[in-house]
Amino acid sequence: MAPEWYVYLVRTARGTLYTGITTDVERRFSEHQAGAPKGARSLRGKGPLTLAYQAPAGDRSRASRLEWQIKQWPRVRKEALVSGRLKLPDDV
Repeated sequence: MAPEWYVYLVRTARGTLYTGITTDVERRFSEHQAGAPKGARSLRGKGPLTLAYQAPAGDRSRASRLEWQIKQWPRVRKEALVSGRLKLPDDV
């Protein structure tokens, strides 16, 4: 059985939201917090980091499409997703 993929958003100390996908949110978030070499380069030195959002996204293909779509969203829409005022789209 294929692993479940998740989409997640990490908030930096300055409030920026980083979007990513993984099969293990806890492990991936720990890698981001630790920095080099496995954490995302764009998050290095921007801590403390907080996990702002996570949700199951199905298979890797759907997770990748969701990640791309969320990255296109304006900040206000990402904040709505984090706060629960917006749900992930089903049509991805």
